[in-house]
Formats: sequence, C-alpha cells, structure tokens
Amino acid sequence: MTGDTNGRAADGREGAHEGPERAGGLGTSTDARTAGSGIARRRVGGGILALGGALALTPIPLAGAAARSGPGAGTADGAADTGAGMESGAHRPTLRRGSAARAGLLQEPLDQLVRDAEAYLADSPEHPWYAGAVLLAGRGGTVALHRPIGKAVRYAAYDEKTDTGVEFPADQQIAMAEDTVFDLASISKLFTSLLAVQQIERGALELEATVASYLPDFAGGGKQDVTVRHLLTHTSGFRSWIPLYEEPTREGKLQRLWEEVPASTPGSAYLYSDLNLISLQLILEKITGRPLDALLRDEITAPLGMHRTRYNPPATWKPKIAATEDARLPWSGLERGLVWGEVHDENAFGLDGVAGHAGVFSCAWDLAVLARTLLNGGVYGRARILSEESVDLLFTDFNTAFPGDEHGLGFELYQHWYMGAMATPRSAGHTGFTGTSLVLDPSTDTFLVVLGNSVHPVRSWRSGSAPRVAAANQLARAVPVRPERGRTAWFSGMASASTATLTLPALRLHSARARLECALWWDTERAADALFLEASEGQDWQPVPFTTLAPGHRPDPQPHPTGSVTGWSGRVWHRLEADLTAWRGRDVTLRWRYATDRLYVGRGAYVDGLRVRDGVRTVFDAERPRDAGRIEATGWAPSAD
Repeated sequence: MTGDTNGRAADGREGAHEGPERAGGLGTSTDARTAGSGIARRRVGGGILALGGALALTPIPLAGAAARSGPGAGTADGAADTGAGMESGAHRPTLRRGSAARAGLLQEPLDQLVRDAEAYLADSPEHPWYAGAVLLAGRGGTVALHRPIGKAVRYAAYDEKTDTGVEFPADQQIAMAEDTVFDLASISKLFTSLLAVQQIERGALELEATVASYLPDFAGGGKQDVTVRHLLTHTSGFRSWIPLYEEPTREGKLQRLWEEVPASTPGSAYLYSDLNLISLQLILEKITGRPLDALLRDEITAPLGMHRTRYNPPATWKPKIAATEDARLPWSGLERGLVWGEVHDENAFGLDGVAGHAGVFSCAWDLAVLARTLLNGGVYGRARILSEESVDLLFTDFNTAFPGDEHGLGFELYQHWYMGAMATPRSAGHTGFTGTSLVLDPSTDTFLVVLGNSVHPVRSWRSGSAPRVAAANQLARAVPVRPERGRTAWFSGMASASTATLTLPALRLHSARARLECALWWDTERAADALFLEASEGQDWQPVPFTTLAPGHRPDPQPHPTGSVTGWSGRVWHRLEADLTAWRGRDVTLRWRYATDRLYVGRGAYVDGLRVRDGVRTVFDAERPRDAGRIEATGWAPSAD
C-alpha cells in the first residue's frame, strides 16, 4: 500500500503520520538476550529524566486530576462525572452512557460535532471523506456521545475511468451502527506499544537496550545501535515503509528487514516508520514465546473486556465490519478487489493479518475502554494492565529534540493536525490510514474516537484530517471554561483565519503608576495563533508588554515583553498586569487582538475582570455597567462557559 507515509497532509501542514498500514505476524529464529542498560521499571513520575537527548519533564496528571484542579478546567457545576484522578486510593471510573451535563460537557458543541461530521458524508470538496463513521466522545466515566452516521458498506467497486464509486444495490448496503467494527490501521501501533511497555514494566525488556541484543540479525545494514526507545519514538532512522509483501516467503520478508539500511543515524531525526513497530513485534514474540495476536488477547483485550477487538476477525463478524478499499493495481500493491473483513494494509495482509503496525480490528466502545484505562492510570474495573509509572511513559515526550514531533512511547503527543483544539502537551493519540483516530486529553479527562471508512471505495478520495480536527474542536469547546469572576467573561471564539478584537474606550492617564489588570486564559495553536495586547494614540497600534501570574505552581510573574501569548497556558486563569506609564498624560486606547491562521486552532482566549487603574483611581472597570457598555467587541462575545 502506498499513501500518507510520514508525508504532509493535503492541508499543507503537519502530515498524516498514520502511514500506510503494513506488515505483521513475523517470527524470528535468533536468540535474544536482555543486555543493555535501560530504564526498565524506573519511575519517571517524580522528576526529570534525560534519555539520549530526550527530556522527560514533570509527571502528567491523568484521569481528570487537572480537570478539577482549578477554574480554568470549568466542570459543570455539581454535574461533572470526571473521575477522581490518579491520586492514591482514588475512584477510577468505568464507562457508562450519560448526558452531556453528567459528563461536565456542554450539549450544543456535541450536537455541532455530529453536524460537522455529517457534512463530510457529502463531497468535501470533490468526494466524501468517508462513506460513514462512528463518533464517540466522553469525559470521566460518561460517554456523552455515541453516534453512527452514513454507511459501513456502500460501494462494491471503484471505477477509475470515471472516478466514481460503483454502489451496491440499496438493499445490500449496510448502515453504520454503534458496534460497527473497523480496521484500525496504524492505531494498531498503540497496542503493540502497550504490550512493549508491559514487558518493560516486568523487566523482560529494556528501553535503552539495542534491538540487536534481542534480535542479532537486526544489526545488518548498520542498525546495531538502534534501541527499543528508537523504535517506540520513531527515531530509529528507518524509512517509512518497504514492500515486504513482494517477498513470497516469511524468511524473505525477514531478510528484507535485516538488510534495511537506516536513512539517518539512530536518534538524530524523527521519521515515522511502520518498520519500527514490525521490529518491536519481533522482539515481543521472541522474549515472550507467544505470537502478537495471543499477546493482545491475553494481556489487553481479555482483561479489559474488549471483546470486539482482535486481529483477523472471524467470517461471522463480516456483516458488522466496515468495508475498506477496492484494492487493485496501480493504487494498491495487490490485486484483491473489495477488502471487507480482512486487513487493508498490504504488508499485514501478506503476513497473515497479524502485524505490529496494522491489523487490529475494533469498535468505538472498545477504544473508549482503552482510553478510559489509560486516563485511569492503567486500570479499568478490577483489571490493571499497566502501572501508573508505566502510563507516565506513554504521556512523556521523549522527542524534545524534535519540536513538532512530540512522542511518548508509541503515542503521539500535542498534534493539532488531527487533535485540533484538544491538542495540549498532555494530549495523546494516533490515527489510522483507513480513517480512524483516537485522542485522549488528561488535562480535561476527555476522550474522542472517530472511526471512518475513508478509503471506501478508494484511498485517493480521502485527503487531510479535516473531520478529525472538526470533531476534536467541538469536544474541546464542550469542556466549559468558567469565568474567573462574575457570570461571564469575554471569549475570543475558535474561528480559523480570523482576527477578533476587544477594544476599551480611549482613556487619559495621569499617574506614574497607571496599569491594566485582568484575568487571562489562553490555549492557541502554538506560534501560529496568538493573543496580543496593543495600545494606540489614534493611529498605529503598538505592543504593550505585560506579566502573567499562574495560580499555585508558578509563583513568579512571567514576563511577556512582546505583549503577546501563544500556545498552551495550562487551562487555568492567569492574573495579568501591564504597566501603562508610557502613556502618562496622553489619551490611549487599549485592545486585545486574537489572530489565527487558516489551519488549526486551540480552545481560544478568555479575558475577565478588565480594570485600568490610574494610581489610586480606577478609570475603567468592566464590572461597572457603564464601562462595560463602552467596550467594542469584534469577534469576541460574553461567555458563561
């Protein structure tokens, strides 16, 4: 299969790292040894850990602890069922259906999430992005949205001459259902990664050990220095993909892998590659003596009750499985016709459907169970599949040397290109080439599953990740941000390619101690979108430097000499102060300007408690009705959430 391999998405920004779904089920005849110094079972939650240039910072708050830690998280008053975090002895929720209010979410953004998703069933712009999808969103232990849309099976074939899909007769088409099973494609990588971290936790696998210490033949082609961590963080130097399916024998496929020469020195660059997880599969099968599909069943899906998750689903499941592609040359590597009930990826198909990088089938509810397990710190009900320390590894950025390619062990972190406004340094997830995605945000205890069959009837019809981003934006908006004081705060909105201004009336300042005070909350796409404080004496606008002070954990004021903020602020209110003495004796107009580019956005910005003091006098106070009425808002609006 060819396609998105670490390329750039059609939207022109960060690419769909999901890659062509590849390989699987490989065995090895070589002996392993557990040599090499690593960090097996080392606790990383207590401080800073340096690993080969990667810097793992403070522990990641999970399971809603951050969501309840301050007003910035904004749970619904008395209604949120967000769990109790990873504190010792805390209750860790299991899933149940419930209202948006019970989940601590707003209903209207969830309704809009569905409307946005349905829009992509139509041409967007030339073809539907998917034939159908299953959407699931929740917070804490509550699944507040679980909605199927469109068709699981619609097309019998693809007509390349007319670039149209050949539809099944209406009575043979199958509608999406809540329990429709999907080929997860590269989301399979997460399961392989979890299995590897389990072995690290148990001491059978060392994170910093070389792969060749387990698989001696792997050292061929100059790969002797590649470590397990390199595989899990896509820094091994492997190119994105090779057509293993072209080799007719298992031995031939392995030989291609052994002989593969790295495209870069291990640890020197980020390059997403299916070969990393194929190699990790080989290690797991070697050190455990069990095939990957058995490991998945015994170590993850059976303990968690994920009964609709497995490799190679039986024929009896086919009516409940979403069809994928009419796989034929030249767009596919193999002549297969309509792929339905079998793995889509060519390498995984050529290796009997069991692969470290692709091949897992699952449904939305099962993936939500997995998300809830991780947000709970590795436990779901009576089953624990990972320790809290091991879950920390999944949410720890090991790729600090490669900004923009943040990566935990197997999980991608902070990726706006499909996480949209759910993207924070703590947000983890993955996508799959077939149209699937999973995102979980520990800072708000939210999780989102979007499962679509976007290569049905052909892979060329899908482009970028717009439906994923749209869904994530709406779930992020559904998490309320309560005003710092009073009933409403000014909200910038979340529109892309826009400029929103919030302008105070002209004020004459007389004191040498004039200053602006307010509360500020912001979460933007880092660098691309920003919030600016500006001043004008009638014509040009110039930046106004200011300081911000976060509650509790950061006692020192943080300077913003450029008069702007961008990125993630921790989802808490900050106290802001700006020195206005430069305009002493002059009329000055102050404004907030929120500017976004055309692609991705964060949760936006909020301003509350605007006040201008001129020495001991308060010359403007937004809490006074007369002053509030003099504010000019373009794009900003009062918001209670």
